Amino acid sequence: MGPFLLVTIQVDLYDRLALTLESDLINMVSKTEAKGVLIDISAVSIVDSFMGRILGNIASMSKIMDAATVVVGMQPAVAITLVELGLTLSGVHTALDVEQGMELLRNKIGHPDTHEEGLYDSII
Repeated sequence: MGPFLLVTIQVDLYDRLALTLESDLINMVSKTEAKGVLIDISAVSIVDSFMGRILGNIASMSKIMDAATVVVGMQPAVAITLVELGLTLSGVHTALDVEQGMELLRNKIGHPDTHEEGLYDSII
């Protein structure tokens, strides 16, 4: 959406699928020159340490490629699990929902209104 990639995760990710997501997403950041990545995990009920690490990796790689990462829709049980596992998700910004996440990304890149720019839409 605009200069951002929107990724919605609709299933709990097992290791191979999480690695594919990571690779595909970073390739799309490069291909589209996206300035932000918004990952909606509202349908995810379980996050283990590997998935937490994948989210952190996506944020780190995106940052190197000049794109901010925002995760939205985190369920309370997922947040509790991440804290209990000691995962800080360095470099990952969070918001409650997609609308707030997009606003956060717009603020991060200094675009007050990106609704009318080109479309980089990716749903994985």
